[in-house]
Amino acid sequence: QVQLVESGGGLVQAGGSLRLSCAASGRTFSTYVMGWFRQAPGKEREFVAAIRWSGTNTNYADSLKGRFTISRDNAKNTVYLQMNRLKPEDTAVYYCAARSGYNIVALTHFYEYWGQGTQVTVSS
Repeated sequence: QVQLVESGGGLVQAGGSLRLSCAASGRTFSTYVMGWFRQAPGKEREFVAAIRWSGTNTNYADSLKGRFTISRDNAKNTVYLQMNRLKPEDTAVYYCAARSGYNIVALTHFYEYWGQGTQVTVSS
């Protein structure tokens, strides 16, 4: 059974930083694309960033480029999301997701596995 466990969320002031982690277990993720999504209250879940597990190719939501960075540590089966210069509008539950295959996609229904989410709250 595939498990994705996020951690690192919390409360931070605007302008601050947080690093989220997603630990993957249960399968060999060398062929998986790992993604981060977020969902704010009353809004749809939206794409944040994604990375190929076996390479360095990444993709970001246009509005987040330059502030957020996705990375991975294959030895630890962990994916990270570094979030800098946080804004109150970044407040959301952040989800880690995984999909088999090679292509990085931004649509939620292409991702087969999901974590339980971690809350990020940015105060003004």
